[in-house]
Amino acid sequence: MSKTLAIHGGSKVVPERLKKRWPDITEEDKRAIMEVLDSGILWGPYAPQAVALEREFADYIGRKYCITFNSGTAALHAAVKAAGVGPGDEVITCAFTFLASAAAVLHHNGIPVFVDIDPNTYNIDAKKIEEKVSDKTKAIIPVHLHGIPADLDEIMELAKKHNLVLIEDAAQAHGSEYKGKKAGTFGDMAIFSLNSTKNLPGGEGGLFVTDREDLRGLANMVRLFGEYMKPGEGRSYVSYTMGWNYRNQEMPAAFARSQLRRLDWYNENSRKNGEFLSRELGKIDGLEPPYVPPDRTTNYYKYRLKLDSKKAGLEVDPKEFRNKVLAALRAEGADVAVWQTTPLTANPLFQEKEGYGKGCPFSCPFYGKEILYRTEDYPETIKLLDSSIVVGSEEYPLFPQKLELMEYYVEAFKEVFAALDVVMDIDLAAQTRTTTEGRAEEL
Repeated sequence: MSKTLAIHGGSKVVPERLKKRWPDITEEDKRAIMEVLDSGILWGPYAPQAVALEREFADYIGRKYCITFNSGTAALHAAVKAAGVGPGDEVITCAFTFLASAAAVLHHNGIPVFVDIDPNTYNIDAKKIEEKVSDKTKAIIPVHLHGIPADLDEIMELAKKHNLVLIEDAAQAHGSEYKGKKAGTFGDMAIFSLNSTKNLPGGEGGLFVTDREDLRGLANMVRLFGEYMKPGEGRSYVSYTMGWNYRNQEMPAAFARSQLRRLDWYNENSRKNGEFLSRELGKIDGLEPPYVPPDRTTNYYKYRLKLDSKKAGLEVDPKEFRNKVLAALRAEGADVAVWQTTPLTANPLFQEKEGYGKGCPFSCPFYGKEILYRTEDYPETIKLLDSSIVVGSEEYPLFPQKLELMEYYVEAFKEVFAALDVVMDIDLAAQTRTTTEGRAEEL
């Protein structure tokens, strides 16, 4: 006989004492910040901490050039500019991702074109990209969602066939590998995020990487007021194009450098936790763990779990099933969440197409055609988001947690799924906790 569920007054399964808050801040991290303060150098595009982070991350990932930015979104905007995207150009990306993957295209007056997901990996469906290529397509931005690299061989072949620039959005994939090489080393350019939710946190920040000096120079112009400089040169204060102030700062850079030394350990620990969850939760009817193809690795930035009410023996609306299971698990002390609930196209940004105002860039005369963002055109994305949850949260992700906590998570799932008849009677309106994370992820 199962215990009384915590949502109905029973004791919680998961002890709070086991949860380790993220980011994991050590004495080493604190010393790194104090060294910056003691130096008196807090900013500058070529300040020592920023330059050292660029060098160390380039070495870590295996690319020739790296530039620090104040966010992953800014780094992606710079990559879009470096790709030559301008008014009226289309850029293909995934319907399921964080908004910044598409917003960075709009930032440079490009038009995002979306592709549905592969139902197994949740990444962009490589088989569906070519049908979206037009004479206006300039680039492809595959997103390595949740830390699992996209189908890069197929995407690179398609980019070469149509002469498209390939920009990897690796904001969630630091250290993940595809066929033995790190994500971010396949495209013409790639970007990473240093937002505090990431497995390489810097508070805020971003990284742009490439092997081409010309692309590095173009991206750096976006970062620094349109000024053009080669590595090691001083500023000229002469602007050649539109540019922004997208510089990183010394304290975030120093913190990220310190965290980088532990990145491989966090990734390995997260993989052990994710593999344990998959092995144990896969034994429960109605749960489908994430699929990781054998030719790649993941850091489990998000551990997304599919729920199947029919396999659990119920005929229930998927969203109702998801929300009630989520509420019951949270009451048991499990850190579970809903991350994104609809394809990006459902955002008013794409439905109303107001853009910068007066419909730009959608109404730009350089574009000269109508684009429709119909949410129903992305059925796999809708199906996934209606029937899945994320194990772990921004505050307590898998990276630093002990395996013992995962064991308690599994026990919480067992208790909830052993009492689904009771769970289905939960009055969600009476619950005070929301079914979505309180903070939106940012790049």
